Order: sequence, then structure tokens, then C-alpha cells
Amino acid sequence: MNVQLIFGPILIGVFFNMILYGVLCVQSYFYYQTYKRDASWIRYLVLYLFIIETINTGIDMFIAYEPLILRFGNPDALKYFPTLFASEPLIIVAVSTPIQLFFAWRIKVLTKSNWIAGPIIVFGIISLAGGIWTGVKLAIIKDFIRKPELHIPALVWFLSSCISDVLITGSLVFSLSRRRTGYVATDDAISKIIRMTVQTGMLTAVFAIGDVIFFMTMEHTALNFVWDLALSKLYTNCLMATLNARAALNEKVGTSSHGNRISAAARRQIDTFESSHMPVYELDAQKTFDASSSYPRGDVEIGITVTKVVERMEDPRPNVRETTQ
Repeated sequence: MNVQLIFGPILIGVFFNMILYGVLCVQSYFYYQTYKRDASWIRYLVLYLFIIETINTGIDMFIAYEPLILRFGNPDALKYFPTLFASEPLIIVAVSTPIQLFFAWRIKVLTKSNWIAGPIIVFGIISLAGGIWTGVKLAIIKDFIRKPELHIPALVWFLSSCISDVLITGSLVFSLSRRRTGYVATDDAISKIIRMTVQTGMLTAVFAIGDVIFFMTMEHTALNFVWDLALSKLYTNCLMATLNARAALNEKVGTSSHGNRISAAARRQIDTFESSHMPVYELDAQKTFDASSSYPRGDVEIGITVTKVVERMEDPRPNVRETTQ
């Protein structure tokens, strides 16, 4: 076997994983410093993902360390998968499936429809089953030359995950496009959300497709691990990017990032886009609020609220002198 085509992709994949972990650390710190009033379960989800990704980074480092250092010069290093490699599919689906279910719930809130969120949940659960199947199968076969035996479980895993990602991206883009109001500030914010949705959603789908293509067509190499070892970090960073983008949206439409104060510029635009305490993938144009009031705690999970501030103009009072004359 070609050593470069086995250990080279694994090492590169670990490098990507560690770089993305550094990005995740920064994003997680920014999130907890900025969005302290998010719903508790969302903050716990971010904490769960950070812990899982920290464990994953340590495991991936050992995956590269074992064959290159501990088994250096040992023929078994080329014959068998690294000891902890079977955990990789399990960790990926432990990250990707909760994120897909999170977005499915957001889409349910956004569209008020189970028909759109339902298929996303179904394919997310199928990908979870496929990932577990792949990990168990990997732990059983151990031998690198038997890698083609993983094709069926890996295909179930990657294709279902890819379909779920595409459904999330497509449904969000379609739903948000229908929420345009005709006001410049609001439509610009919605356009920004749409662009970010396409960029983040399709990125994970492209990596999943690349992983399965390399896995199926280059079965005697490890080139697919360049994609595979970075996949979980991509899912988590994409989620964190969408959560942290709310601060930029607030600045874009002229609202305060720590409250519901509406700037004069936003008033002149008539429209404001309040998202300081809410995930970016919720949009509820029917629920409004008083610009001078603050959000109650229960509204944290409702979504991005489009609010129209109407200025009333009254005729000036007549001059007292003029009336007396």
C-alpha cells in the first residue's frame, strides 16, 4: 500500500480539524459573551457541541499519532485502521443530527408546517443510524483492506445527511424569500440571511458529497478522510456562525445589540429587524412589539420579528394671536 495515500490524507484531515477547532473556540467565546439571554436549552446545545468537539479533536490527534509515532516502522500500521478510528462516524452524527433537528425545529416555527420539517427529521435520524452502523462495522472489520465493506452503511449515512442539509437550505431560502416586506432595511437583512444560509448549508452538503465520492471511488486510499475528519467541525462552526451573525444583523438595520432601542436611522427607514436575543432562522412577521418596551423572557424562542414603526404627523396648533385676530 502507498503510505502517502493512507497517512497523508489522515494527517491533513487532522490539521483541518484542529484549525476549525480553533475557530470554534473563538465563536463559542463570542456567543457566550454576546447572547447571554438566549434560551437555556440553546446555550446547553452549544456547550454540548463544544464538549463533543473537544473530545473529537483529542481523538483525531491520537488517530494521527498512533500510526505515525507509536507504530512507526510496524507493518500493522498499514494493515489496520487506527484504534480510535471507529469513533469518528459516531462523533460526526452525534454532532450533525442534533444540529439538523435544531434547524428542523426552527423551520417548523418559521413555516408553521410539519410537512417541511418532517422529512428533515426523518433523514437526520437515518443519517444517525447510518453513522452508528458505519462506526460499529468499522470496529468489527478493523482491516484496512476490507474498507469496501463499509460502502453500504457509509452511503446510507452520507446521502441521508446530505439530503437533510439540502432540505434545510432550500426550505429556509424559500421561506425567507417569501417574507420580504418591501422595506430596504428588512429586505437587506433577509437577503443577508439567505446568502448565509446557502453558504453554510451547502458547505456541509458539499463536504458530505465529496466524502462519499472519494470513499466509493478510491476505496484503497484514505483520500476521503481529508473531508471526513473535518466534517463535524464544519457542522458546528456553521451553526455557530448563524447564531453569532445576529449581532451583525442588528448593526445592519440600526438596532441596538443589547436591547430593543431603535435608532433614528431605523425610524427613518420605517422598518426595524429585532434579533438581539433570538436565533437567526426564525422570522415571525405577525408578532409585533412596542419599540419602547423590552422583550419578555418567553419571546426569546419566537424568532426574528419584523416591526413597522409608524410615525404620526399632526397639524401644528394654530397660533393663538392669529385666532384672536
